[in-house]
Amino acid sequence: MYEKLTPPTTGSTITFKDGKPIVPNDPIIPFIRGDGTGVDIWPATEKVIDAAIATAYGGSKKINWFKVYAGDEACELYGTYQYLPEDTLTAIKEYGVAIKGPLTTPIGGGIRSLNVALRQIFNLYACVRPCRYYPGTPSPHKFPEKLDVIVYRENTEDIYLGIEWREGSEIGKKLINYLNNELIPATPEHGKKQIRLDSGIGIKPISKTGSQLLVRRAMEHALKLPKAKQMVTLVHKGNIMKYTEGAFRDWGYELATSEFRDVCVTERESWILSNKEKKADLSIEDNARQVEPGYDALTPDKKQEACEEVKTVLAAIWDSHGNGKWKDKIMVNDRIADSIFQQIQTRPDEYSILATMNLNGDYLSDAAAAVVGGLGMGPGANIGDTCAIFEATHGTAPKHAGLDRINPGSVILSGVMMLEYMGWQEAADLIKKGLGNAIANRQVTYDLARLMEPPVDPPLKCSEFAQAIIDHFND
Repeated sequence: MYEKLTPPTTGSTITFKDGKPIVPNDPIIPFIRGDGTGVDIWPATEKVIDAAIATAYGGSKKINWFKVYAGDEACELYGTYQYLPEDTLTAIKEYGVAIKGPLTTPIGGGIRSLNVALRQIFNLYACVRPCRYYPGTPSPHKFPEKLDVIVYRENTEDIYLGIEWREGSEIGKKLINYLNNELIPATPEHGKKQIRLDSGIGIKPISKTGSQLLVRRAMEHALKLPKAKQMVTLVHKGNIMKYTEGAFRDWGYELATSEFRDVCVTERESWILSNKEKKADLSIEDNARQVEPGYDALTPDKKQEACEEVKTVLAAIWDSHGNGKWKDKIMVNDRIADSIFQQIQTRPDEYSILATMNLNGDYLSDAAAAVVGGLGMGPGANIGDTCAIFEATHGTAPKHAGLDRINPGSVILSGVMMLEYMGWQEAADLIKKGLGNAIANRQVTYDLARLMEPPVDPPLKCSEFAQAIIDHFND
């Protein structure tokens, strides 16, 4: 099966059923060390994960690690430009769950991004980025502990699909001419819009299939959270891009209120139910007036539409969701993308799971990570129905490579996500406890040490931080 790899001689394969992993007690898990500082942070991560599993399960569970290659390290073994060898793809496909450090994005032709390529090859449609605060972590925000969100970012569509044409290219010019002369004039709502002839052109596809796959994962995750955190917010720019981002919102609501009808309520539905609960004899029109801003200034058709919404909601879910029962269900709402960017800073405790498309999710997850201490503390996962890859969310930082000084927190916390995905919660909890206690005791690497008040001097090395986490498992 492999050109240059030899799998472990012991261990079993993780399989999948209905999109969920079936995990043996001795899984074989491929790992990609990563480029740059991967040489430092992967050994630290492996040490912490192995120690947590041994402490939690006393030898009854164990990971059999399988080293595979990608990025610059792959080119050293497989040859120039072999950034993503077939051996690695075969191993990930065979064993289902993998973890990796940061990878170099090749400059010039070929693969645009190794991370994006892996997501698309294995249809890892959900990028999951939890952002929570560990007390003592330096943060530029006054109350970072209020933010505890999980970003569910669609991973395979939007502009990240990479369908674009350079300015001046023959196909680009043909497409612009076709749009300007045929498609735009044939679409009345576009009026006299025209695309400048010296434009580059990119395509932004958003599908119902991709949108609902993501929202389904987000809803399933919400069901596992404490009641107070059972909320899914659909993030979009649908006020401008109505047929892509607006459609994402609509398809998200459709999925939630069909497949999860018994366990969810939308924000607007909650208003309608609450209005009736406060005043049992409230008329349909007065209920609509309270739900729809500026109701009295609406046209008759719009007023009727608002009243029909109230009637439909009350007829459909009053018996199952009324009289306060909706308060125990998953709340599904939506927010405009630029609004949520500032709300995770000004009103962070009002949000839990943010479901969004690719580009918005990229910016939003990094912004949330900044609130709780930066990408050095930001884990990530890419999840599909038959595969999952857990990864560092930061870059390779080559100038720090081999110095044993970089913060391994991102990959370690990605390992926590992997353990939780596998159902090994006890080991995951030990790592979170150890990490939190190490930070609280000011045992940190240089990136956190220099920002603490007063600064920690000397800071721990990367390897020493890993040991500190282990030492604090049982505090």
